[in-house]
Amino acid sequence: MKLTPDELRQLLACIDLTSLNEDDDPARIEWLCRQAAEAPTPPAALCVYPEYVWMARQRLKDLGLAQVALASVANFPDGSVDALRVARECHRLRSAGADEIDVVLPYRALLGGDTAGYSAVARAAREAAGDCRLKCILETGELGQAERIAEAAQLALDAGADFLKTSTGKVRVNATPEAAEILLSAIAAHPRRCGFKAAGGIRSVDEAERYVDLARRLLGAQAFDPARFRIGASALFDQVLVALGESAQGTGRGSY
Repeated sequence: MKLTPDELRQLLACIDLTSLNEDDDPARIEWLCRQAAEAPTPPAALCVYPEYVWMARQRLKDLGLAQVALASVANFPDGSVDALRVARECHRLRSAGADEIDVVLPYRALLGGDTAGYSAVARAAREAAGDCRLKCILETGELGQAERIAEAAQLALDAGADFLKTSTGKVRVNATPEAAEILLSAIAAHPRRCGFKAAGGIRSVDEAERYVDLARRLLGAQAFDPARFRIGASALFDQVLVALGESAQGTGRGSY
């Protein structure tokens, strides 16, 4: 089903406008903030590397977008099994002013059968994140098998994840509808409320619609809301603007 103009604007509101490139600089972050300010509907969050959190927070306030969440990444992109490292990074992000933390869980450890190490990192991130929204990146494309993805989702949910996120966008296979269905099914079956974020390689409105449809089918129509549903895709942000008839200059170097 094609998204209506109102639903396209809602899709904009569910995007984490992201730049996680190795050559990011202050000019790039300034541009990202201005892109958010000029859109007909602001994104749910801006997601940047830790060194740009404070700058992005100030620019969002200057542009009248204090309501846009500021997200950053921890244990990224490698997914270390060092729980102390993860806790330190989460504490620093809180101190820098982040509202949300996207933390990579140690998927390689899980592939090796180290469920205790995996859970320890997830719990350490949850405790250190405090009142920040914690989005746990499972790296589903690397986990591969459906059973392993389901196990990763369950462990993250049990540790207190606020969102399950598919991918870093830094590996060969990122978000897929098949992996999304596994995560959404785990969320639907868990007694605690949790959201879902698809990230990595989602560039067209048609692709995004598949994830919207999955979330609605498995979590209910009310799940199409930034409190429960996110997409990390800056290139998609431009395409939604085009679909709405807005001008979109594009980043030319989309991240995620």
